[in-house]
Amino acid sequence: MTKPKAHKWTFTARFRRGGFSWRASSLATKRLREAVAEIKKVSKADPVLAGEGAVRLMERLWPALEHVDSSSGALGAAVRKALDPLIALVVKAPAPPKTRDEWLARLWAAIEEDGVEYLAPVGERWGELCQTPERANLWLEELLPPLQACWRGGEEWDYFPGASLALSCLLVTERYDELFALLASPRATLWPYQEVGVQALLAQGKKAEALKFAEAARGFGYYEGAINQCCEAILLSSGLYEEAYQRYGLRAASGTTYLARYRALAKRYSMLAPERLLQDLIASTPGEEGKWFATAKQLKFLDLAEALAWQGPCAPGTLSRAARDFQTEAPTFAFAVALAALRGICLGWGYEVTGADVLEAFVLARDTAGPAGVEDGLGAITAVLEQGDGPGYRFVFDVLQGMGYLPKAQAPKG
Repeated sequence: MTKPKAHKWTFTARFRRGGFSWRASSLATKRLREAVAEIKKVSKADPVLAGEGAVRLMERLWPALEHVDSSSGALGAAVRKALDPLIALVVKAPAPPKTRDEWLARLWAAIEEDGVEYLAPVGERWGELCQTPERANLWLEELLPPLQACWRGGEEWDYFPGASLALSCLLVTERYDELFALLASPRATLWPYQEVGVQALLAQGKKAEALKFAEAARGFGYYEGAINQCCEAILLSSGLYEEAYQRYGLRAASGTTYLARYRALAKRYSMLAPERLLQDLIASTPGEEGKWFATAKQLKFLDLAEALAWQGPCAPGTLSRAARDFQTEAPTFAFAVALAALRGICLGWGYEVTGADVLEAFVLARDTAGPAGVEDGLGAITAVLEQGDGPGYRFVFDVLQGMGYLPKAQAPKG
């Protein structure tokens, strides 16, 4: 193979030093997706050129994103998501030794400059990026002395950015004794370091020891979810599905939405009843029952969804949309959740609720009462409204009375 040929990359003009401003997190995320897509497209015809593009993008990340507000975590998540395919392209690229050595040198320089550890996943897979044990051992000659000095607690080093790189190289070269000697240091207690020990034990077929090692790494709350996922994966790989579910399944379930959490759990435990999974997730989040309403509705567990709608808190708008969607298919359910939406507004659920929200819930309840078999729909609505007091009761009555849906003489209790 020859050195990657010259190529004009679109992303390089966008990912330049200081290229994104403080409020450009969304734009940076978009440009990142575009850059990854551009590199992936090239990889189909020229994997070595794609590897060069991946290295070029990775070494530009920190300089380009340095001034972007990343406090929400969204940008960091986007970077980590982008790095997975980029690292894979570099690992698989059939580059000549000289080119790979150049790539690694450039990436190491980028890691040393990286101010917020955007490139942490690169260091965690450094052994793979080296591609051969011989190259990994050469890197260990450079990385081990400063790491050992740092983790001995000497004055010369407070932090060494090559720690993950060295541990990864020790892992792929199977230098396990040296690896565990380093991990015994008080400065190596963070989970990203200890996880390499778990990988080493698994590589040796020692699953029980790996599980104990992972459990012993607890203590930093920030990493509890990652540790649970690791322990769960070990048990699942052994076919111990029920034990994995009971010990770690619910704690390891993660996602940006409640539905995503359910789907992540259901994907790993397809052998278990879906309703059991959902019921257990609900029970694991006391006080948040209503937030699982949309998930139950999506899965067509309508009886459960109806019960959740009344437990709350659940956004009234979400309940009204469900009533509208199911008014023909399941009018009894639609009537119940429309009533729950009115009650929720009375209790102060939801944000920036308007009179239009009140009217929508009322009309849905009124119109689905007959199909649901409720003879006195208005009476049922009024009965719900009179059940108690809440910050939104007066508001609901004022809106409905103002529109002539309730008699003026009628007033909320309290």
